[in-house]
Amino acid sequence: MKNERLLLGCTVLLFAILWLPFGQYPFLINHWVKIGVYAIPFIGIGLFAFRDHEHPFHSNPRFIALLMLIAYVVHQFEEHWIDLFGNVYAFYTFNNNFILSALGEPGSAVKPLTKESIFIINTSLVWLTGSLAILRSPKQLFPFFSMVGIILINGVVHILAGVATLTYNPGLLTSMLVFIPLCAWILKKTAHSTTYFKTLVVGGLIWAFFAHVIMVGGLLAANWFNLIPEYVYWAMLIAWSILPVAVFRDYKHNTEFPEQNTSLPV
Repeated sequence: MKNERLLLGCTVLLFAILWLPFGQYPFLINHWVKIGVYAIPFIGIGLFAFRDHEHPFHSNPRFIALLMLIAYVVHQFEEHWIDLFGNVYAFYTFNNNFILSALGEPGSAVKPLTKESIFIINTSLVWLTGSLAILRSPKQLFPFFSMVGIILINGVVHILAGVATLTYNPGLLTSMLVFIPLCAWILKKTAHSTTYFKTLVVGGLIWAFFAHVIMVGGLLAANWFNLIPEYVYWAMLIAWSILPVAVFRDYKHNTEFPEQNTSLPV
């Protein structure tokens, strides 16, 4: 319990340093993704530091949660740093053009998707959700399956957008080569599991679906229709990222889940 509180405190401190206005925004808004990429070797150390000798790596949810976070940072590299054609921060321009075309306002000087919002979206729905998945596994697995959901839906959106437009979009390559295979492997592991695990899978997908609804709907409400301040939109993203820790908080009293079965099924 003491170690868990220490990890929770470190997690809170980490995201407070990221988000509180200490004068770091001019740097972070443009370079946050580089911090994530440079952190990959250190996250990789955690893959082995969290090794559970009672369960192999492939059935240890904390190990797999770390793997999912690394996979998403690799995806963010393609999206927000250097894409397949060597373009830097192509996601910002590509998606603003896409949104403005969908709104019937191509060429508008107003950019609904700001770099500040991109920073908050990725550090909340991805980094925070991924950190909570690592922190709470294996005692609480809804954050884990929320991370699975956000990876799967994001990957499918990239692929559908590519098929619909017959063009490359930043993040498409890693969606096909990393996201879909990784999620298929994880979901295959739970396909023949208990009803509770299947409920977690469905719940994680529902959470991720509404995460995308909030992400797009809140963005338009804040930066296009001017219905809410942008900082309220950011608070909504952060609140939604924290929500998984309040769902399915304790399944130890569920007769389908004896304590020794809290790891992912092999």
